[in-house]
Amino acid sequence: MITIRKFAAIDIGSNAMRLLVANVIEEPGVPTHFSKSALVRLPIRLGQDSFTVGQISPENIERMIDGMKAFKLLMKVHKVERYAALATSAMREAVNSPEVIKTIKEQADIDIKIIDGKTEAAIIASTDLSHLVQTEQTYLFVDVGGGSTEFSLFDNGKMVASKSFKIGTVRLLNEMVDPKTWDEIEQWIKEQTRIYPEVTLIGSGGNINKLFKMSGRKLDKPLSYWYLNKRYHFLNSLTYEQRISELDLNMDRADVIVLATEIYLNAMKWSRAKKIFVPKIGLSDGIIKAMYFNKI
Repeated sequence: MITIRKFAAIDIGSNAMRLLVANVIEEPGVPTHFSKSALVRLPIRLGQDSFTVGQISPENIERMIDGMKAFKLLMKVHKVERYAALATSAMREAVNSPEVIKTIKEQADIDIKIIDGKTEAAIIASTDLSHLVQTEQTYLFVDVGGGSTEFSLFDNGKMVASKSFKIGTVRLLNEMVDPKTWDEIEQWIKEQTRIYPEVTLIGSGGNINKLFKMSGRKLDKPLSYWYLNKRYHFLNSLTYEQRISELDLNMDRADVIVLATEIYLNAMKWSRAKKIFVPKIGLSDGIIKAMYFNKI
């Protein structure tokens, strides 16, 4: 007999807040199956506050409260039995995050936990990559967020290295990334991948998902370095307004998509990767599975 349970994940990022409601399908003798039931994204750019002035603004606190109230109602409608709300770099660095968390608990009845970069990378890496990660190949998993980017190296089906760097699209947009950070990432990637003859990238994040969707490719087909580099130069040649009007990009995507592409391209160049796979997975998916297996 099949049992369908509902879990929810709230990802409070630097560029947006997301609610993922997932079906957890249990059947005796069959591996548990996870599928997306609903996904809601709210473009509340907390990193704009946190990385520039060091705290979440009163306006965005109110927007967060309203968003969390909406998430609470949506979870009730979906009959979610368990949820987890995790916040990343923007909330990590905001000096008033304890007060924000307390206010949201009081007004929206949502419990928020702030996680560090290492935990974030581990949760993302725990998502199901079995259909992509083949034991005889080496993969560099790259998740680009608004405030940080997580890198995880897989070989023989196991994670052998992982690191989080303070570089992301919102930081780059506000020119708040030290040039030395690029050097540190280059050194880390080259050092970790130098012994492997061939490395393939796996990309995660809203921007690479959008680039993949724009390519028209099938889900199991990768993007080449040549294609991504060509798209980078094309997007960079357009103004912010043109990316919105001609490519139908959201306002909070149009100003950061070029910056995200630059991170992926550099990761490919420094790891000598010729292609990048783009499965639709991220922190929210990892939260669902971590909850199910009682890891958070």
